[in-house]
Amino acid sequence: MSMTATVYYALAFAFCTFVALLKWNEVRYRRKGLPPGTMGFPLIGETSLFINQGPAFMKRRRSMYGSLFTTHALGSPLIVSMDSELNRYILMNEAKGLVPGYPESMKTILGNNVAEVHGAMHKRIRGSLLSLIGPAALKEYIFPKMDKFMRSFLHNWNGKTIDIQQKATQMAFFVVLEQIVENEPISFHESFEAIFENIFLGTISLPFNIPGTNYYKGLKAREEVNAILRELIAKRRASSVTHDDSLDRLMRNDGSKDKLNDEEIIDQIVTMLYSGYETVSTTTMMAVKYLHDHPKALQAIREEHFAIQQNKKPGELISWEDYKNMTFTRAVILETLRHANVVNGVMRRTTTSDVELDGFTIPKGWRIYVYTRETNLDPFLYSEPFTFNPWRWLEKSLETHNYNMLFGAGGRVCPGKEQGICKISLFLHYFVTKYRWEEAEGNKLLKFPRVFAPKGLHIRVTKY
Repeated sequence: MSMTATVYYALAFAFCTFVALLKWNEVRYRRKGLPPGTMGFPLIGETSLFINQGPAFMKRRRSMYGSLFTTHALGSPLIVSMDSELNRYILMNEAKGLVPGYPESMKTILGNNVAEVHGAMHKRIRGSLLSLIGPAALKEYIFPKMDKFMRSFLHNWNGKTIDIQQKATQMAFFVVLEQIVENEPISFHESFEAIFENIFLGTISLPFNIPGTNYYKGLKAREEVNAILRELIAKRRASSVTHDDSLDRLMRNDGSKDKLNDEEIIDQIVTMLYSGYETVSTTTMMAVKYLHDHPKALQAIREEHFAIQQNKKPGELISWEDYKNMTFTRAVILETLRHANVVNGVMRRTTTSDVELDGFTIPKGWRIYVYTRETNLDPFLYSEPFTFNPWRWLEKSLETHNYNMLFGAGGRVCPGKEQGICKISLFLHYFVTKYRWEEAEGNKLLKFPRVFAPKGLHIRVTKY
C-alpha cells in the first residue's frame, strides 16, 4: 500500500471515528417525544459551549429549536427551558415529580444541603436553617452583630485604592463565619476562606476526580472543612462554655423536632457559608459599580441613608426599623440582581416517572435547567429592561410578581433572602455615607459564566 493510500485511509478512519463520537450521545439518549436539540460529544456533551458561551449558546439553540430544547451538559442529558410561563410551572410543582437536580459535583461536595434535598428531609433541614437565618432570627440577634461588623470592616478605607471584589467577598464570608463561630482569630477566618474558595469552584465543575481539577480540589477542601468543624464541635462538647452563635444553637437544639446529628450540623454550616458566598459578594460589588455609573441613583441612596443618620446619636447602632426604611436601598439591590444575573438558572430533575412539559415527554431521572436569565431582561415584564432603574422596584407589586425569580419560587424561595439583602444594605449604609469613590483604570468585568473581575475591580476611596 502506498504512503498516499495509507494517509487517505487514516484520514477516513479519523473522520468516521469523529462522526461516530459526535453521534454517540444522540443514539444513547434518543427517546420518543423529547424536545429537539443536540447532545454533543460523549461524556462532555456540550458542556464547554454551555458554560463558556452561555447566553449566546442559549439564544442560538432557541432560534434553532424553540424555548424548550435538549442538550448534554455538566455530566448528564439536560432539558433547557427558556419560557417564563413554563419556568414558573416547573418551580411551583415539586409535588408533580420536579425535584431539585443539581450536578453531581455540587451534591457530592456540599452534602445534604437545603437546595438539593426534597420531601421530609427538605422540610426538616429548611426548618432548622430558618431558625438560624430566617427573618425572626435576623431581627432578634443577628442584625446588631452584623451592624457592628460592618462598622469595623469599613472604618479605615479613606485614601486607599482597594479591590472592591476582594473586599465584598471577605465581607460576605467573614460576616457569616462570625455568625456561625464567634470569637475566632482573624487567621482562622482567612485560612477558612482560602479553603472555601476551592469548595465553591469545585461545585461548578465537571465531576472528574483527577488531581489538578477543580472538582478534585473541591473534594479535598470539603475534607479539610469537615476536619476543622469536627474538631471544633468536639472541643465545644468537652467545654461547659456557651457561645452566642449558630454552631452553639445547632448543638443545643436537643428538644427540637429539627434536631440534627453532627454530620448534618456540618452540612448546615457549609450550606450557610456557600449560599451567600457568591450571591452577596457579587451583588455588593456590582451595586457599588452601578451606583458609580448612575449618579442620580447614588444621590438618592445617599439621601436615604443620611436621613437615617440624622435621627441617630453618635455611635448609635442601626435599628431594625431603620433597616425597614431602606426602601430605595432594597430597590437598588433588586435592580442590581436583575442586571448582574448572579444566578443564571436553577436545576430540577424528574423523579417519579416521565413528565410531560409543553407537549414533550421528559424521561424519568433527566435534569431540567430552568434558565431565568432571559426573564430578568424580558421587555414584557420590565420596561426598558437594559436600563438600570431602581425606582421600578418601588412599585409595591413588582417584588412579588409571578415572574420575579431572583430568589427562587414557591417553597424553594431562598431561606437566606432577607439576610442577604440586610448584609448588602448595611454595607451600603456605611459605604455611601462615609466615602466617595472613583474607579481605577484597567478594570474588566465578565458577565458569564460568573459575574467576575479577573484582575479585580479597583476603586480609589476618599472621605465623603
